[in-house]
Amino acid sequence: MRVAVIDGQGGGIGKLMIEKLRASFGNEIELLALGTNALAASLMLKAGANEGASGENAILFNASKVDIIIGTIGIVCANSMLGELTPVMAAAIAQSQAVKILIPLNRCNILVTGTCDEPLPHHLDDAIAMVGNVIRSDKSVRG
Repeated sequence: MRVAVIDGQGGGIGKLMIEKLRASFGNEIELLALGTNALAASLMLKAGANEGASGENAILFNASKVDIIIGTIGIVCANSMLGELTPVMAAAIAQSQAVKILIPLNRCNILVTGTCDEPLPHHLDDAIAMVGNVIRSDKSVRG
């Protein structure tokens, strides 16, 4: 199963997610680090991603080629991450047939009802559990 982690700016959240995914699933999953910039992609690669790429075209090209996309809720919002995530990137991610697991950070002026105001590590643990559920249900979009 191919899992893309999408992050931008410093790449810290993506790095943590890659580390937790690798620790939880080992080589059972193929991890693709997609950064809105080279710094984010590089940090995620060092954290254990199998492959990585950065920039708008990398996200457009790969969004439809993975089974799961993980990132903060801003990855489906145009101009989030201080403008790093372009409207075209957000559309490609949102329109992808991949299962999207979104971490509800209260940044980018987006507030999500029904979520707990918990520390980031708790949200990341929830995301890992969701990945496990998707893997067990084998919701591969690539056939």
